[in-house]
Amino acid sequence: MADTTPLPDPSTLGYEAARDELVTIVRTLESGQSPLEDTLALWERGEALAQRCRAILSGAQERLDSVTAKQAGTSTDA
Repeated sequence: MADTTPLPDPSTLGYEAARDELVTIVRTLESGQSPLEDTLALWERGEALAQRCRAILSGAQERLDSVTAKQAGTSTDA
């Protein structure tokens, strides 16, 4: 019997939760044991999770770039 608990919207997940669910999906898909419809649903969910992870990492990179630029600016002003 399939679990009917609704999955959280990927946009509400933090990086670690999205990544962990994506890893589980990849393992399931790689096993090749899911019926076609389940495989398609997993692939769609995985794409949404991957997009969420990319967005979070992009935001983190922007923050790091901003801090690095500020530090570079203050170190040359001294």
